[in-house]
Amino acid sequence: MTAPGKIDSLSILSDMIAQAKKAGADGADAVLVEGDSLSHGQRLGKLEKIERAEGKDLGLRVFIGQRSAIVSSTDFKPDALREAVERAVAMARLAPEDRYAGLAEPAQLAQTWPALDMLDSVEPSPEILAERAAAAEEAALAVAGVTNSEGAEASWGKSTVTLVTSNGFAGSYARSSQGVSVSVLAARDGAMETDYDFTAAVYAADLEDAAEIGRRAGERTVRKLSPRKVKTAQVPVIFDPRVSRGLIGHLIGAITGPSVARGTSFLKDKLGLRIFAEGIVITDDPHRARGLRSKPFDGEGLANGRTDIIQDGVLTTWLLDLSSARQLGLTPTGHAGRGTGGPPSPTTSNLHLAAGTLTPKQLMADIAQGFYVTDLMGMGVNGVTGDYSRGASGFWIEKGEIAYAVSEVTIAGNLKDMFLRMTPADDLDFRTSVTAPTVRIDGMTVAGS
Repeated sequence: MTAPGKIDSLSILSDMIAQAKKAGADGADAVLVEGDSLSHGQRLGKLEKIERAEGKDLGLRVFIGQRSAIVSSTDFKPDALREAVERAVAMARLAPEDRYAGLAEPAQLAQTWPALDMLDSVEPSPEILAERAAAAEEAALAVAGVTNSEGAEASWGKSTVTLVTSNGFAGSYARSSQGVSVSVLAARDGAMETDYDFTAAVYAADLEDAAEIGRRAGERTVRKLSPRKVKTAQVPVIFDPRVSRGLIGHLIGAITGPSVARGTSFLKDKLGLRIFAEGIVITDDPHRARGLRSKPFDGEGLANGRTDIIQDGVLTTWLLDLSSARQLGLTPTGHAGRGTGGPPSPTTSNLHLAAGTLTPKQLMADIAQGFYVTDLMGMGVNGVTGDYSRGASGFWIEKGEIAYAVSEVTIAGNLKDMFLRMTPADDLDFRTSVTAPTVRIDGMTVAGS
């Protein structure tokens, strides 16, 4: 029995698929996402927003032969859903053929899946969120040198995802998320700097202390004051964990099935070869307990599980959904993601670069001159060639120690070389769904004045 105000997601999707089959579809799948969220924002101790949102969104994909179409709807009245089915079938009849389109074979579908620890059943009150935001902002403003606040926010959310396919799959899961963030400013000699910090977790109990978040945000901001320029040089570059995770993000973009199938990836011929230094491990784990993007099955109803994408520096797999697997003549890897408005595509869940054995301080101890990057700007990465060029700011390293703040520089290299020269530190945490420790890469060009 469905609780008042709630919907029976499995029944709604199953009914729509049955209607689509009756209207002439050869197959169909449907996904429904329900979301609730609550957030509190303040600036300088004054409330700026308190918002609650509740919504649900449905996507239906139908197949007629090798033709397919997708419709989405936020209107769950029976007439509206019936019209959506009719529209999807009509669109599919007119769509171009795609020989790689189609549902999974029944034998490919997940038959069982794990119960994952990813839902905190306690929804925080607005007062609790207000306390978290206030604690973060007050601690940041208490740091000497901080002169203003851009605001603090505390949030909570819960989402439920239900997937049904016409060839025998029906499953659902729910997960929660909570977070606290704060951003402040500091000024000196007429110049201002800004920085932030945050914490995010599935369970409230796993959030970092809000006051600690605020203190770090304030200290990071003050530390950036009076930046200098540096001369162009080729030096070791240290990536702070806030930016190092972007490096493995570039890897993922290059090993997704569509990029490889189109031949537009700089790693298109590297499967089974060493592309990182020995000992490097990069893992995607959709079943991580309390993982921020954990899920028990993928967006096409296939089984998923922990995958060492990079093992001892070697690229072990592409990330494949059904369509790209068919294009490449390979087996899907259970990495399909799915929204309500488009077809599935390969994606990761909880992705991390494994920690090394050296502390960040040990990682930079032998650097006579180098650059510690805390912020990156621009999108200067060529996915076809691997060329990398980003605007950056951070701190100059002299004799193994942080010396002074640096801004308005560019760091450049090629990702193929950067991956092979990468050395991770031991400070890995799991504050985001894509995470990495501090990383050192030797031989990069830092372009300054």
